[in-house]
Formats: sequence, C-alpha cells, structure tokens
Amino acid sequence: MKLQIHSIHFDADKKLLDFINKKVAKLETFFDRITGGEVYLRLDKGEHSRDNKVVEIKLFLPGQTLFAKEQKNSFEAATDEAVASLKKQVGKHKTKLREKHPTNTNMQIVDEEMLEAEAD
Repeated sequence: MKLQIHSIHFDADKKLLDFINKKVAKLETFFDRITGGEVYLRLDKGEHSRDNKVVEIKLFLPGQTLFAKEQKNSFEAATDEAVASLKKQVGKHKTKLREKHPTNTNMQIVDEEMLEAEAD
C-alpha cells in the first residue's frame, strides 16, 4: 500500500512518520486489497485546549474510500484512535463484501451430500 503523509504548516519528524506508517500498514492484515492512503496532520490553533492535534486518514479500497478523523493531545494518540476506527470500517466493508459475494463453500457441501446420497 502506498501511503502519503502530509503535515500541514509544520514539519513532522521521522519518528512520528514511522509510527504512522507502522500503524496504518497493520490495517493490511485485516484487508489485503487496500490500494493506498493519505494522512493529514494538522494543529488546531483556534482552540486553547490541549487536544489540538488532528489526524485525518483516508484509505482507498476498490470502489470505496474510508475516512477517519481524530483530535487528541498527541499525534500518536489521535493516530491510534483513527486506526481503530478504520479497523472497524474495514471489518464492516469485508462483511458487506461477503454478503454480496458469498463463497461457493455452501454449494460444495450440498454437492458432497448429494453424491453421498446417490452412492447409497
């Protein structure tokens, strides 16, 4: 999966970029057809709260784009939350695909039972 990371109005250090790459790459273990992704890192300056780090992640799948946005007190915490949200979305997407395109295992079981019945 090709992942593009954009830090808006600041330069992210290599340690943070490696952390984000590692976390987002783990999503491929749940669904291997992820084609790419984009990550946007921003600082919200309008608010005076501690939770001013914003992470937005887009994942590109064949025929669909998944999106998660989280705001926390650190980019690492926001990334963890966004990846957890995307993990749920990927699971729902896989479930929908399975319902839409069921495998032929049920047909194989029925065929085997019919062959056994004919043999008797």
